[in-house]
Amino acid sequence: MTTISEMLASNARKYSNDTALVELEPSEGIRKEITWKEFDERANRIANALLDKGIRKGDKVIHWMMNSTEWLEAYFGIIRTGAWAVPLNFRFTSNQLKYCADIAEAKAMILGEEFIERVDAIHSQLPTINHYILAGQSSPAYMDSFKDAIRNSSPKPTHIEVADEDGCGLYFSSGTTGAPKPILLTHKNMTCAAITENAHHYQKHEDNFVLIPPLYHAGAKMHWFGSLIVGGRATILKEVDPQCILEAVHKERGTIVWLLVPWVHDILIAMDKGELNKKDYDLSCWRLMHIGAQPVPPELVKHWKQYFPDMQYDTNYGLSEATGPGCVHLGIENEEKVGAIGKAGLNWETRIVSNNGKDMAQGEVGELIVKGCGIMKEYYKNPEKTAETIRDGWLYTGDMARMDNEGFLYLVDRKKDVIITGGENIYPVEVEEVLHRHPKIYDAAVIGIPDSRLGEIAVAIIQPKADETPTRAEINAFCEQNLARYTRPRYIIFDNVPRNPTGKIEKPKLRQKYNQQNFRSKPK
Repeated sequence: MTTISEMLASNARKYSNDTALVELEPSEGIRKEITWKEFDERANRIANALLDKGIRKGDKVIHWMMNSTEWLEAYFGIIRTGAWAVPLNFRFTSNQLKYCADIAEAKAMILGEEFIERVDAIHSQLPTINHYILAGQSSPAYMDSFKDAIRNSSPKPTHIEVADEDGCGLYFSSGTTGAPKPILLTHKNMTCAAITENAHHYQKHEDNFVLIPPLYHAGAKMHWFGSLIVGGRATILKEVDPQCILEAVHKERGTIVWLLVPWVHDILIAMDKGELNKKDYDLSCWRLMHIGAQPVPPELVKHWKQYFPDMQYDTNYGLSEATGPGCVHLGIENEEKVGAIGKAGLNWETRIVSNNGKDMAQGEVGELIVKGCGIMKEYYKNPEKTAETIRDGWLYTGDMARMDNEGFLYLVDRKKDVIITGGENIYPVEVEEVLHRHPKIYDAAVIGIPDSRLGEIAVAIIQPKADETPTRAEINAFCEQNLARYTRPRYIIFDNVPRNPTGKIEKPKLRQKYNQQNFRSKPK
């Protein structure tokens, strides 16, 4: 089976001087591009630089960078050594970095300058990492230069053979306890993602995929893999606002854009208010807009089609354990079924089952399980969790769904209490554990409340200790010191936290009590 690394090498041969990647940073007036030949050679240089430092097949390399052409160069460079790329969320704290590095037993790290301070804070606590390569202008003495690695290493292929089932990427995605779970994806998984995505969205060499979401996700770049397989270019947009998105499509002749619900929402609001005029841009090239990573409100898509009636649309459902998107999708030919997540994707099967694994009748709610070549190899170093999640070849997603009489799947609720806000997962237990550290808090519960822009927002219900009267300002200041920005509750409510006889928080009661309130009009 052809690997994604071989796809890149093939493109360098077939489309040597065609543009492969464009990077845009509008606020700085920066635009740069590289050809397929340059992309391929720069990935080889990174690979050879890592080999020169002793990195070998099966080693793990932490990959902590913001979106850029260099991100992709580094990613392909790592996997060409036979090592596993370990992409990290750019919002991770120093402690989360240490957690991931310790589990991976990482031997090296490639990072952007945005992360120097977080790495410096725990550098002495990362004994397995012997080499740091920094993409930036200045660096601590213990870090090497990304530019030097590119300049001084060989552009020749490494010729390191990898098998389909060899590890390719270790993706950390948090579990219900909030601790990041290491998901091992193989070279075969990556190839399957490329094949499935290309079949779903009919990507051609002439397409230009405008790439906006974070590349560390098992999502955005897997969508682009459908273009990689045919040598279609990508435009990496480093800034996200309605004007930047439309200008990128207009100037770069973008044909495919994968958006998150909040970005679609922002574009529509700007158009409704007259702040953004569709007529100011030539968007005739834009053939497909698709959304994933969170539930998609049908009204949002209907609103979009009022402005773009001839544009294709698709909903994508996926999860990191299934190599990102594609195991279920709506299909651009099924626009009238918006609201459903769709049917099984190419090379995938789906079922809806009861707690004992029996198939549910049509219309009944059960757990969605999927089977296909994109299923992860394992939760790394966690055989118990792997066995719980993959049974008889079926991946248990933890999502509750039902099927209609035409075979379309609809998500009903999440089996676990994960909150998805703007495409990012917030794990309530993790936030609750932090809140419990506050000296004035007796109990705390974090729930997701529907939000028209972000999908959901996190709300914390705080039960103070007797005779204590903490303020919202106090709790917010505490959260700012102890939680990553995107995980902080948007609103604080002082109330009793209901628990059942076994001690579990009765979150359905809290959701029922608070989900009708207009939190945007209330103080935090």
